[in-house]
Amino acid sequence: MGLTELLKKRNRKLLFTTPSHGQKFFIFSKFRQFYKYDISETDAYNPQEALKKAQKYAAKIYGTNYTYFLTNGSTSGVIAAVLACTVPDDKVLIWDNAHICHSNAVKLAGCEPVFYSVDEDKNWGIPFAVTADVIEERLKKDKIKAVVITSPTYEGNIADVGKIKSVCETYGAYLIADEAHGAIYPFSEKLPESAVKIADFTVQSLHKTAGGLNPTALLHSCCKIDPENALKMINTTSPSYPLLASVEKNIRYLNSSKCRKKIDELVENINLLKKECGLSNFGGSDPLKILVKVPDLKGHELSQILYEKYNIEDEKTNEVSTMLLCGIGTDLKKTERLKRALKKILSKHKCEV
Repeated sequence: MGLTELLKKRNRKLLFTTPSHGQKFFIFSKFRQFYKYDISETDAYNPQEALKKAQKYAAKIYGTNYTYFLTNGSTSGVIAAVLACTVPDDKVLIWDNAHICHSNAVKLAGCEPVFYSVDEDKNWGIPFAVTADVIEERLKKDKIKAVVITSPTYEGNIADVGKIKSVCETYGAYLIADEAHGAIYPFSEKLPESAVKIADFTVQSLHKTAGGLNPTALLHSCCKIDPENALKMINTTSPSYPLLASVEKNIRYLNSSKCRKKIDELVENINLLKKECGLSNFGGSDPLKILVKVPDLKGHELSQILYEKYNIEDEKTNEVSTMLLCGIGTDLKKTERLKRALKKILSKHKCEV
C-alpha cells in the first residue's frame, strides 16, 4: 500500500494521540482535507512502512541506490548529503556565492569550508556554471572530502557534471549536486541531462519546477552511502504525511506519459514565445528559464513594469536582466499572456532574451 492509498483509508478510531486535532477539529477550515489526512507516526496502518516502499519505488524510477522524500526543501537534502559523506575536520569545497545551506551544511558537519569562485556573465549580470577546471584547481591544492556544486544555476546555466564527477573521482572526493532547479530534467529529452545518475548525491526541489508543494524535495544517492542516518539527525520525528504523500503522487505524475507530453509542449510553447517576440537565447542550457534584458532599462525597472503594469511576477532580477521561471504549472495561457506583455514592451524598447 502506498502513502496516498494509506491516507485514503477512513479512520474510525477515537484518537487520543498526536496530532491533537484528531482529524476532526479544523482550526483552518480551508485546509479541512489536509487535517483529515494528517496522521500520526503511531497510526495502525504503519505509515513508516508505506513511506519506505514509496521511496524504494522512487529509487527505481530515478535509477538510484537510494531516494528520500524531503519536506524541508533542498536545504535539508544538501545538509544531509554533507553529513553523510564527511567526518568532522574534513574539507568541503563549496561555491563562495552558493545558497546559504551549503555553508551551513559544512558548519553543521564540523568541517572546514574551502571556496571556489565562478566568473560572471556581465552581459546578463548572472554567474556562469562552474567548470571542471575550476574544481580541479582547488582539488590539487587541498585534500577535499566532498565537493558541492550548483547545477543548474538559478538562471539556467548548467555545469558539465560528468567531467566534474571524473575530476572528483581522480582526487577521491564525493560530488554533491544541488539540482534544486532541475527536478523535471529526468523526464524529458528536451531538457538537459540530470545529475541524478552521475553525482554521488543529487538534491532536487519538487516545488520549484516540478509542480510540488512548498517545501517538498528529494535526496538521491548513487553511491554506496545511504544518507538515512544523516537525515534522521536533522529531520523531525513527526513528519507531515500529507506532504510526503504529495511527493509520492508528484513522482508518479512526473513519470507518466501525460506529464512527459506536457513538459515537451511547455518547451515548445517557450521556444515559440521567443521566436514570435524575436528574442535571442541568452546562452543558458535550461529552456525553462526566460532571461530578459532591455538596453535602456535596469533589470529591476523591467521587473517593476512587468509587475505593476502587466501583473506578471518574475522569479529573480538583477541590475542587468530579469528571469522568469517556467515549470509544470506554466500552461499555454500563461505563456501567451507573457508573450503579449513582452511584445508591448518590445514596441517601446529593443529587448533581448
